[in-house]
Amino acid sequence: MNILGNISSMNLYTSYSQLQVNKNESGQQSSINLEIQELSFSFSSTSTNFQASVANDQFQKNYEEFQNFLGSIGYDGKPIAELNQEEASALVGDDGFFGIDKTAERIANFVIQGSGGDEDMMRAGREGILQGFNEAEDMWGGKLPDISYKTIEKATQMIDEAMHNLGYSIMDEKV
Repeated sequence: MNILGNISSMNLYTSYSQLQVNKNESGQQSSINLEIQELSFSFSSTSTNFQASVANDQFQKNYEEFQNFLGSIGYDGKPIAELNQEEASALVGDDGFFGIDKTAERIANFVIQGSGGDEDMMRAGREGILQGFNEAEDMWGGKLPDISYKTIEKATQMIDEAMHNLGYSIMDEKV
């Protein structure tokens, strides 16, 4: 397979074989070492470029999926990768789409509306978001950013308030 240019495994092998023949005929070791170094660099560079292009293709696919996900939760702003620092900060600020209040509201509404008012489903949804949060901590390798704790606390409070308003005890009486 010719990976991004004239260098392929076969071409590299052929070039090394020719160098060996040239070495035996002329005995010029330093010239051969230099050619081997140049061929090795070229092969390594070409291989790395190929890997980078494959990784970039995967990154692009993942980024597009991420942007689609953002659209599915109602984000219709500028693509995340195109935000400057000020714009990104605004998104996680008090009034931002990914701020504590709006994110907690989306999480709580998912559980509340998804439960259809059923107590058991609401409890299961509440437990599910807490379990997901704990798994996120494990994946993150420990403590998450403070905004995450404030968000999950607010989402849990909103679910508890909805349960209370529906006449359900906040404490799970089945325990």
